[in-house]
Amino acid sequence: MGVFQSHNYLNQLHIPYTTAKFSPSTPKGAENVANVLGLNVHQTVKTLIFKSDTGEFVLIMIGADQNVISAHLKKVVGSRNVQLASPDEVITTTGYQIGSIPPFSWQPEGFRSFLASDLMNEEFLAVGAGIWGNEILITPANLVKASLAMVVNLTIRDQPIFPSA
Repeated sequence: MGVFQSHNYLNQLHIPYTTAKFSPSTPKGAENVANVLGLNVHQTVKTLIFKSDTGEFVLIMIGADQNVISAHLKKVVGSRNVQLASPDEVITTTGYQIGSIPPFSWQPEGFRSFLASDLMNEEFLAVGAGIWGNEILITPANLVKASLAMVVNLTIRDQPIFPSA
């Protein structure tokens, strides 16, 4: 397995992780990654890029078995109009194609990232390494450290959006 920009980034920060590889012919989607690697679908992270009405792009990380609650996302981002970025906008913003966007190593200063709070309960999470067929396995705490993500509730309707201090 090659070493990618995402691996170099984690190595420079001395953040521990392991890697997993699967066939690049696997159909795209985090659920498929979970199946081929024998992981719980919830542990496999969907890395989504959203765009606000102000033109700001943000990174959202949720379990592969989840969907973002629009009202929660709008409140977290601070915008009334937030939508998924187009494939071209994703490449322009991240440098990566949809399917294996690493949640760290490419963000400019001030770029905001958010991790669904329920993922903090997992032993480890699987995130894209930057090239389809390669995953990074990392603890939730180390993912937060690497991505500088704010941990918020994006997926559970009847719970507070922001964790209590």
